[in-house]
Amino acid sequence: MKIMVPVKRVVDSNVKIRIRADGTGVDTTNVKMSINPFDEIAVEEAVRLREAGVASEVVAVSCGAEIGQDVLRTAMAIGADRSVLLSSTTELQPLAVARLLAAMVEREQPSLVILGKQAIDDDCNQTGQMLAALLGWPQATFASRIAIEDESATVEREVDGGTETVRLTLPAIVTADLRLNEPRFVSLPNLMKSKKKPLEVIDAASLNVDLAPTWITLKVSEPPVRMPGVLLDSAASLVTRLRDEARAI
Repeated sequence: MKIMVPVKRVVDSNVKIRIRADGTGVDTTNVKMSINPFDEIAVEEAVRLREAGVASEVVAVSCGAEIGQDVLRTAMAIGADRSVLLSSTTELQPLAVARLLAAMVEREQPSLVILGKQAIDDDCNQTGQMLAALLGWPQATFASRIAIEDESATVEREVDGGTETVRLTLPAIVTADLRLNEPRFVSLPNLMKSKKKPLEVIDAASLNVDLAPTWITLKVSEPPVRMPGVLLDSAASLVTRLRDEARAI
């Protein structure tokens, strides 16, 4: 069984975001970039399935500029067997990415696609669902456990009221949540070994996919500054404060 894992290059989660002076987006100049954390979890899960003998190959796929090869190297350092970069200088929104991934699914014919539930830069949480719709495949989102048996996948997923368990007939789409696993540490030797693994670069335009943006960003701004907290000496003072402020409103 082949597993395909899409990964995205995002601003590292430990970096404090800066907005461009003209408000057109996030300033990424000299900013550390890394693999999207949810996608890293997806790669780890795919590699564990291969190590357990469930899968025979793990293929990592990324869409975007050629500088994005670094996150594919990270995916292969975790354990992916090979990777493919769909190179494009166009702004790729979730629908465009889903269309590109659907084209890659037709090319690679995986039995399972595991990807992060969302990217931490736009928080859209759309690509996995759109990909399932384009392919007509069953999907399980926010997965916290995956078990593969015969031609089906049993997925425990996070929901508002707790968890629910669903069974999908393969091929299927699964999006990974935080509780699915703890990704392994990427050691320097494994990162060096990843440079010997195949990394194919394909011009996204050659796939004849509509990559046109479906929305326009008008302005990006930082959230308003929070008012400092106030330390009160008793619960009665808190009640009085809340009552008085509510009355003033």
